[in-house]
Amino acid sequence: MRKPEFTVDDHRWMHHALELADRAESEGEVPVGAVLVGPDGQRVAEGWNRNIAENDPTAHAEIVALRRAGQALGNYRLTGCTLYVTLEPCAMCSMAMVHARLARVVYGAKDPKTGAAGSVFNLLTDPRHNHRLEAEGGLMGDEAGQRLTEYFRRKRARPGL
Repeated sequence: MRKPEFTVDDHRWMHHALELADRAESEGEVPVGAVLVGPDGQRVAEGWNRNIAENDPTAHAEIVALRRAGQALGNYRLTGCTLYVTLEPCAMCSMAMVHARLARVVYGAKDPKTGAAGSVFNLLTDPRHNHRLEAEGGLMGDEAGQRLTEYFRRKRARPGL
């Protein structure tokens, strides 16, 4: 497997996704952030985990960003777009990306328990789908992973949780 070559823009957008992860944590959510960028390189939409605030198991950062992008563009097809997300997408989010016809996903930390972009499953590039997208992981992964590790360490340390 080749090592991804990330651009300056990739780094810029992942940095923004990390800021959104911080926002999620400040709102009591698991710190995951996502930014959707159009083919022109401009931000279309963004999201951060909202599961707790919205009482919605589907309100992952990626899904929130995809929903907002669909509304902004007036189309559920997000052809040519790239999604930057701080954590490797799960199966639900990965299939939403396939259905949205994204061109690419760039993620930070790998998810060895539920990752569906290569760690546990590889749904984004599965040849059985009629659409596949480019998936590149590890961009600022140590930083993204550290946020999650610290979040769960603090959460486990609280009495009654």
